[in-house]
Amino acid sequence: MRRPVVGIIGNSYLINDEYPAHAGGTMNSEAVAEVSGCMPLLVPSDPRLVSVRELLEVCDGFLLTGGRPNVHPEEYGEHETPAHGAFDRARDAITLPLVRACVARGQPFLGVCRGFQEVNVAMGGTLYPEIRDLPGRINHRMPPDGTLEEKFALRHKVSFREGGVFHRLMGASEVMTNTLHGQGVKTPGTRIAIDGHAPDGTPEALYVEDAPGFTLSVQWHPEWQAGQDPVSRPLFEAFGEAVHAWANGRAPWALSA
Repeated sequence: MRRPVVGIIGNSYLINDEYPAHAGGTMNSEAVAEVSGCMPLLVPSDPRLVSVRELLEVCDGFLLTGGRPNVHPEEYGEHETPAHGAFDRARDAITLPLVRACVARGQPFLGVCRGFQEVNVAMGGTLYPEIRDLPGRINHRMPPDGTLEEKFALRHKVSFREGGVFHRLMGASEVMTNTLHGQGVKTPGTRIAIDGHAPDGTPEALYVEDAPGFTLSVQWHPEWQAGQDPVSRPLFEAFGEAVHAWANGRAPWALSA
């Protein structure tokens, strides 16, 4: 039996500062294959190469990955500044309309880090260019030094809305997560429900209200050790259930379940 296909949004890189490539972290593919039970398929996120229409036909669900480039502030009505960092306009051109199409169709997606921010922007929200510069906020960025294990180590708590979607999914109102991001949600977009916060008030978990399908998104990186982590595993399992349901024409994963 064919596994449902999850399109993993790729990022643009220069290998050795000269060879252009689309790439995705191995841990993303491992989480999709081993925990969600789906076939990972890397998407070259460039409208010159693929279209949203084609992606919706080929893939059953989507993993909106993290990445160093940020959503361009023009996408939410602001001017570019040095604090906004590097951009990937080609990825913006694919993911933002893709999110809106998936919301309308009920086709499942899971947003991670930049993907979390993309969901908010796609629905009309805005972003802060640098969380650590805000009064009272902690530094959410990845540590510059150390091993991969140290960089992805659990670093702060996330508190979920009592009785909310994430609370019910995790079976806990508070969990520990890693943190590897510079930007964050400023104003939530239309129908964006913020369902979890870091101790400093930074939004960390959201979904799209009244969407017919799976739209859960998180600011942390659950793909790290997804098979063993008690927070990551239920998230990727629920996403996998939603993708399998879509692929087999069953009722979509319900937020009220």
